[in-house]
Amino acid sequence: MGNKITSQFIVVTRKHNSLIKRIIILGMFVLLMALKSVAQQEPILTSYMFNGQVINPAYAGMWEKIGFTTLVRKQWAGIDGTPLTEAFSFHTPFKNDAVGIGLNIMNDRFALENRLSVLADYSYEVYLTPRTRMRMGIKFGFINYKNLLTQYKLYPDNKFDRAYESDVNLKFLPNFGFGVFIYQDDYYMGFSIPRLVENDLKENFHNYSTSAEVRTIYLSGGYVFPLDHMNYVVFKPTILVRATWGTPPQTDLAANFLLREQLWLGVMFRTGSALCFTGNWIFNNNLRVGFAIDVSYNEIYPYQNGTFEFTVGYDIDFFGRRYLRSRYF
Repeated sequence: MGNKITSQFIVVTRKHNSLIKRIIILGMFVLLMALKSVAQQEPILTSYMFNGQVINPAYAGMWEKIGFTTLVRKQWAGIDGTPLTEAFSFHTPFKNDAVGIGLNIMNDRFALENRLSVLADYSYEVYLTPRTRMRMGIKFGFINYKNLLTQYKLYPDNKFDRAYESDVNLKFLPNFGFGVFIYQDDYYMGFSIPRLVENDLKENFHNYSTSAEVRTIYLSGGYVFPLDHMNYVVFKPTILVRATWGTPPQTDLAANFLLREQLWLGVMFRTGSALCFTGNWIFNNNLRVGFAIDVSYNEIYPYQNGTFEFTVGYDIDFFGRRYLRSRYF
């Protein structure tokens, strides 16, 4: 009798798990067909796959360790004033594994324009099936915007323009977002909108105005395929869809390989933009050092020397848990 009940439970669980996957995939497809966008305000990061918390607050505290990650990205090197992004992330679980918290600090510079965002994360996890977990997260904080208009040289004759007579300095623009992350040991799917508020970046004092912050939607997914019974080689294909309102979404398709639990190597195709290469070295299961390069294939290609991204991460097993899961995503 007991074996029969167990068998029925396993069958129901598998059907439930399969249904969840189909619903998520269908939902992602419908959203992709409906989404449109107008501009790209959120920084594009190639190494998001090693720090999912940057784009999805539900990722915070997902692993048993306390984690720190820093990132520096220089876009279109060789051209003055091109975007420079600097980021720091922290996340930790509580002793109650269901709860996680995090912090993201990002400084994004483009010419003399500067955006500093400080956003905290809170996540909570529930079980959908004995093997399938769903994390729900919220992100909240503020953004400071600064533009040193007085330092611009007006083209072509440097004539005075009242709109440039003083600098713009907008402080404590509130923002918040949310995310969902569903996963098992061998796959994940995520949906997030990290910034819901579209703050107007303008000052009436000197009639200055620029594009407002743009609400960006992220859809992500990945699957882990061990290629041998010792897990010496693991293959992980991933997808990330990034979209704002009004134009076609942008898609990252990546193929990643983990060699002997120590070295990640990957190649990524970004629609309409670049071919990317990534590497991430893992030392003693704690220290991670990463590098990524984007090779643009659009009209800007002849005028720049590539886009480069560096990451350093460190994990601390503060809680001394006996069982630590393999971190494949």
